[in-house]
Amino acid sequence: MSVLIGIPRERRAGERRVALVPDLAKKYSALGAGLLVEVGAGEGSHIHDADFAGAETVGDAKTLFGRADLILKVTPPTLEEIAAMKRGAVLLGYLQPWQDSDRIKALMAAGVESYAVELIPRISRAQSMDALSSQGAVAGYQCVLIAAGMCPKFFPMLTYAAGTIRPARVLVIGAGVAGLQAIATAKRLGAIVEAYDVRPETKEQVESLGAKFVDTGVSAAGSGGYARELTEEEKAKQAEKLGKAVAGCDVLITTAAVPGRRSPLIITEAMVAGMKNGAVVVDMAAEGGGNVAGSKPGETLRIGGATIVGPLDLASRMPVHSSEMYAKNLFNFISPFIKEGKLELDRSDEVIAGSCLTRGGELVHAAVRKAHEGKV
Repeated sequence: MSVLIGIPRERRAGERRVALVPDLAKKYSALGAGLLVEVGAGEGSHIHDADFAGAETVGDAKTLFGRADLILKVTPPTLEEIAAMKRGAVLLGYLQPWQDSDRIKALMAAGVESYAVELIPRISRAQSMDALSSQGAVAGYQCVLIAAGMCPKFFPMLTYAAGTIRPARVLVIGAGVAGLQAIATAKRLGAIVEAYDVRPETKEQVESLGAKFVDTGVSAAGSGGYARELTEEEKAKQAEKLGKAVAGCDVLITTAAVPGRRSPLIITEAMVAGMKNGAVVVDMAAEGGGNVAGSKPGETLRIGGATIVGPLDLASRMPVHSSEMYAKNLFNFISPFIKEGKLELDRSDEVIAGSCLTRGGELVHAAVRKAHEGKV
């Protein structure tokens, strides 16, 4: 019997993405899989139900969860959604594995085999499956658009009849996928761009995009492509050098985040106080605690002379392309294991093993299990 793939409508406020797009619906069908799409699932991404060629539409999520063998989602499922899933179902999507013990317990109790995109190993073979990177690129792009719209200055140099307007100065903190996209976007808009990251190996990437790298003399190269925690002495040295760059910029965009941990506080109250009057700060990491002192998720605040924005749902602001990118990540993850219409997961595969959260009523991911010790 062919695997039945379920695509529910996302219900979290502000979420407009969907885990399947029409082009990939055809590809799943070509693999022999059946598709079950909840009515209105693609509405936020401007996709009509009829666009999912070959899919069966259902009017409510409970029916979908009760029938689907494989469920593709964007946002983590609610406890009610998990309870509606049939035992042995496979779930793939954002699951916030580090944050929510109750969700993990519910997945275990329901016997759901769950795979978290946050846990996909960051290895070469899995790059095409890396949803954190694809959605981070969208977020970095959006941060610059928000900043450009709020900045009281032109980003590019502008010549007019009475003279020349100097370009805005943009400083990007964090040179991961989101930060590099922010740098590239700000450069395309004509700004003078500087960037900083505690990982020295990013200097070449920053400069390749035409930005100047701010060297504080502090290195925090860590494992898995992420930065390690700085010592207090290193933080003080970093703050001193970075403060000068912050004081000189018109726009500050911060993108530094560590999965499973609070976002590192990089921009102190003193740095914010020293910013130019009219400066704009966009803290992409606000939802995870923030890189900027005083930033709050979902709020725009005036602190001293600076306007500080803590945007939410950045990827959902351009749902057509972000859904396409995310859906391709999921397809690249799961499609190699759909053979003649049947789902045959190779649980010894490095990517499958590394991203599995729960299976057979157990929490199987060792690092997550350690993080939730005593809670699950």
